[in-house]
Amino acid sequence: MKIGELARRTAVSERSLRYYEEQGLLASERTPSGHRTYPERAVDRVIRIQELFAAGLCSGKIAELLPCMRDEDGGPSEAATPWLVADLTRQRARIDQQIAELMRTREVLDDVITAAAGSSSTAGRPPTRSGTPAPRAVSGM
Repeated sequence: MKIGELARRTAVSERSLRYYEEQGLLASERTPSGHRTYPERAVDRVIRIQELFAAGLCSGKIAELLPCMRDEDGGPSEAATPWLVADLTRQRARIDQQIAELMRTREVLDDVITAAAGSSSTAGRPPTRSGTPAPRAVSGM
């Protein structure tokens, strides 16, 4: 398939696909006229690359990891090394820390939402510097 079709099927820009090639994450063949063509399995590969980027891994780390993963299901291959396992364990700990921080932030937001929803008598009025709602202006005088 050509680069445009791969981009369409994976919702990844052609520019990103070319970048993946430059980084050694994705391989293509060239037609006699120089156009890139990709095998069907490239769809799974691009999806896997996107998942790894979304997890916060850089392209260098992804390049190390991809040979140790099967594209079809993302499962491990036999190529994983003890060094890679240790490195990925550190990456996982970093992700776990980010998740914990996001959960704490969500709890704070939930508390703020609950407090704001519970004070319906002050709804719609901006708070003063002290945090209490500003008094309503009296009109019609």
